[in-house]
Amino acid sequence: MRKAIVFVVALSLVASFAMASGSGEEAPIKIGVGGAHSGDLASYGLPTVNAAELVVEMVNAEGGVLGRQIELVVEDDQCKPEVATNTAAKLVGEGVVAVIGHICSGATRAALGIYTGEEVIVISPSATNPPLTQSGEFPTFFRTIAPDDAQGQLQAQFVAEELGLTSVAVLHDGGDYGKGLADFAQIALEANYPGVEVVLYEGVTVGAVDYSAIINRVAESGAEGVIWGGYHPEASKLVGQMRSQGMDTLFVSGDGVKDQSFIDVAGADSEGVYATGPRDTSANPMDKAATEAHLAKYGETPGPFFMNGYAGTLAILNAIEAAGGDDDPAAIMAALRSENVDTPLGSISFDERGDAIGVGFAVFQVQNGQYVQLDN
Repeated sequence: MRKAIVFVVALSLVASFAMASGSGEEAPIKIGVGGAHSGDLASYGLPTVNAAELVVEMVNAEGGVLGRQIELVVEDDQCKPEVATNTAAKLVGEGVVAVIGHICSGATRAALGIYTGEEVIVISPSATNPPLTQSGEFPTFFRTIAPDDAQGQLQAQFVAEELGLTSVAVLHDGGDYGKGLADFAQIALEANYPGVEVVLYEGVTVGAVDYSAIINRVAESGAEGVIWGGYHPEASKLVGQMRSQGMDTLFVSGDGVKDQSFIDVAGADSEGVYATGPRDTSANPMDKAATEAHLAKYGETPGPFFMNGYAGTLAILNAIEAAGGDDDPAAIMAALRSENVDTPLGSISFDERGDAIGVGFAVFQVQNGQYVQLDN
């Protein structure tokens, strides 16, 4: 009978995997890691390689999964779609059961064109493009990060239910991220909160020095709050110029503004600003232990998406064990959707689309010069 995996959290983050009877000489289970491991975006991809290495070293030291050792196969896609297809083909050729990655949404989409036909399971720590799961085009794709539309939905909910606003101005920087996030927030407001009127929707010029014209239109619109889609340089100017005109209009932004640089530039004007961003998991004992393990092995704190990559690796190994060590993709995917696993992000599983249940965004507010996660 299969034994369930039990992850025992200690300072060393020791986890024990049940071993099946046998000689232990079975072929290893191959897991791919695809992402940007060189080039300008390597800082986003290499933390996931480190995460996978740490988890696999821990699991192999405890006997592997049902007596089988785990072997990582790491391939670089440079976050380029045209490279990602070759990367995927190499990993498929190596006989991987699953892939942790890819990192960028465009490269992920390109790689999924290969993986889907071969029924290779993919768990990305960072590809947030909503259609990757919502289109139904890639049934073997999962992710341990919330999609972009979830952030817009949270902003809408916070504005309507927590702040109680009845009118907002939605501003954006015209970029894929900024305008996309603004659009998702507006759509969520119009669909779910008819009592909140979007009285102004407008883009701004990135890099402009003077935003007085758009600020005047915000004032004239009577908006009680601004939802901003974009990054911190423009946000700091908008907030600073609003405050210099005596406007106390509330300012709600996204993870492009939840950055210490915004506070440093905006100074006192940053106080009270809200921003959505990935939930803080630093209080989770597994987060703390994984951070300590990373420091011990690599001599530095983890980089972006490390915890998401760590969670994805734990999830796929848990699912393989829950499937009885079977390499059948259907059995593993069923386990991903039905089996909860403890991770640095919390206890997670996946819904029918492949989005992680138990991860998401939170609302933060600048209080006394630092972002503080709110209880909402």
